[in-house]
Parts: sequence; structure tokens; C-alpha cells
Amino acid sequence: MTTFGYTTKTTIAASIFSVLSAPSFAASIGQTDINYGGYIKLDAIWSDFSDGTLGSGNIGRDFYVPGTTPVSATSSEDAVFDMHARQSRFNLATTTKLDDGSDIKTKIELDFIASIGGNERVTNSYSPRLRQAYVSYKGWTFGQAWSNFQNVSALPETLDFVGPAEGTVFVRQAMVKYDVGSWSFSAENPESTVTTADNARVVTDDASMPDFTARYTYNADWGQFVIAALARQLTYKLGAADETETSLGISASGRINFGKNNLKFMLTQGQGLGRYVGLNVANGAVYDGSNLHAIDSTSGFIGYQHHWNDELRSTFLYSFFSADNDDNLLSISGNPTKSSQSFSANLLYSPVKKLTFGVEYKVATRDTEANLDGDLNRLQLSAKYVF
Repeated sequence: MTTFGYTTKTTIAASIFSVLSAPSFAASIGQTDINYGGYIKLDAIWSDFSDGTLGSGNIGRDFYVPGTTPVSATSSEDAVFDMHARQSRFNLATTTKLDDGSDIKTKIELDFIASIGGNERVTNSYSPRLRQAYVSYKGWTFGQAWSNFQNVSALPETLDFVGPAEGTVFVRQAMVKYDVGSWSFSAENPESTVTTADNARVVTDDASMPDFTARYTYNADWGQFVIAALARQLTYKLGAADETETSLGISASGRINFGKNNLKFMLTQGQGLGRYVGLNVANGAVYDGSNLHAIDSTSGFIGYQHHWNDELRSTFLYSFFSADNDDNLLSISGNPTKSSQSFSANLLYSPVKKLTFGVEYKVATRDTEANLDGDLNRLQLSAKYVF
């Protein structure tokens, strides 16, 4: 489980979150405690694509991005090998005790993956990117953080950066959020991805209101259950066009404990979810020259983690995405993704609590509305130390 507090911090070993650990204490200045944390991670990735390959620098070679899996009418296998430490990250957090007994907390977090700048020719230097930056006060959160529509604690433990990429809600963005008891509500930064007549993805930023979310979290001895709702406005206001469409979604997720083992899951359904699910494997809507048409989708995952002993554990994961594309709009929207799914299994070894070595194998498939498909077979080796 990942929380936004600073007394504890959860990460997921050799994945986007791994190994439960407390941030390291750095210093106290007056009434403010300063803490730092993060990890160093090396990834070695062998990828075999059934229908072509991804070019050097493509994000789909650093981690699994369902929409990048190549598809073509002819099959030609091509395997590539990559090694990088770009997932390594650092965070700095503060907690200040106020005179009324309450706390004001801040956190800023950086990593180097999916950022522009840098190359692999000589120095492999990459620009840091902002992951999170927020302040929390009396139930309010202001800044950039994980979307309230996403349940981060439901993400299974994988070596891949995201893991169930096509099956999970996955968004970080600017927001104002309020937590009260088991409920949380937020207004978040809007953005729409739209397919146009030339089959291009247009990213629009002209919504007249923020995205709204509401979430309820139930925690029990057996695990956790979360249900979240999203309501937002899709827009296309370019040239003479001035179109809007409503997007609604609901997501149920959680964790069931079996002693040290656990089962994690998520199921998300909605219209126009676009960038919120599957790493934007489908756009939010199609513009036919006159109107916007929201794209319906269903996605989800289920992952089981088994601890073989105190040092060895494995996660077995299935993830899927399915889009309900309008057949009448296919001439406009080209050859969009119809479905994507992946299976993975790993073996993780932690000789000490904060050090993890792992191996993971993933098989993935992407199908399009033109009945073209492409497969990915990926073997990943990782070493990670949390500090």
C-alpha cells in the first residue's frame, strides 16, 4: 500500500512500488522534520516483437506500454536488448508540527524515466522529471499527486514499471483533494485525447471545468476494497469546431489477504476514459467532423502474490483492455486498438529487506479493428535497493 503520509512509505519491490520501508530521517529544523527516500534500480530487458520492432528511444522499450506493441499485415520477428537505470527515483518530504497540534506535510519526488533529453551514445544522461509535488493540510491536498480515481495500493508487485499496464487506471496530475473519513473527493487537471479524420491523436487542453472524482475506501483485516467514480468533459475546440462530450467511469479495486500472500484486482468501465486507463491505449473520443463520440472501454487485472519463504516471492498477473469502437466511425478513426492483454510471472529474491533481485517473463498481445495483431515476449532482470 502506498500512502501520502510520511511516517510510513510503501513501495513495491522491483516495480513501480516495492518493499515496505520507512523514509530515512534526514534532519529537524525547528518544528519541521525532513525525510528522504527512493531507490536505485537497474533493468535489463530482452524484448521479442512478432510484427516489427520499436525504434531506439521508444518508451515501449523501457517498460510495457500496450499501445506501442507493433502490428502489421506481415509477420517478422525482431528481438532487442536494453539496459537502463532510469526508473531510479528520489523523494524529499517534510512534516511540520503546528501550534494547534496539526501537521502540514509536503513531498516532492523525481525520477528519470519517460523524460526527454539524454541518449545512450556516451554518458546516458537523462533529465529528471517531476512525479509528485504536493502539500497536505487538515485533509486537503494541493499539488500534483496520484489521481483520486486510481487505487495505487492495488498495483501488484512486478519488475515492469507499471505491470498491469492495459488493465489499470494510471494517472498523476495537478489537483485539489479533500479526505474525510473513508471518503475522498478531488478536482483534477483536465485533458482530452481525440482521434480526428486524419487518424491523428489530438491532445486538447480547453475544457471549461476540471475532472471530478469521488472515492470510498474500506479497510478490514482481510484486506481492502475501493470504489471510485470519475466525471469529466471531453472537448475538441480547434478551428471552427467547438464540441464537448461527457465522460463517466467507475472503478472497483482492492486486495484480499491470505496470510502473507495476497490477491489484488481492479475492474474499470466507462465512456471516454481515454488517458485514464491503459496508458492511453485508446483515445477518449472520435471527432467525425461534426460531433464527438466517446469511446467505451472495459479494463481490469488480477494478480496473485505467493511468498515461497522469507526471501523468495512471486507474482502471477493477468491484465486486459477492451474498447467498444463504433463501426460507423472506423473510416475516421483508422485502425484503433480493439483489445490488449498480457500475462506475466516473476520470481523475486530479497536477501535483505531493502535489496531485491528479480526475473520476470511477460507475454502480451494487441489486436486492432482491422484484425491485425502483434505479440510481445519480454524477459526482464532487475536489481533494486530501496533507501
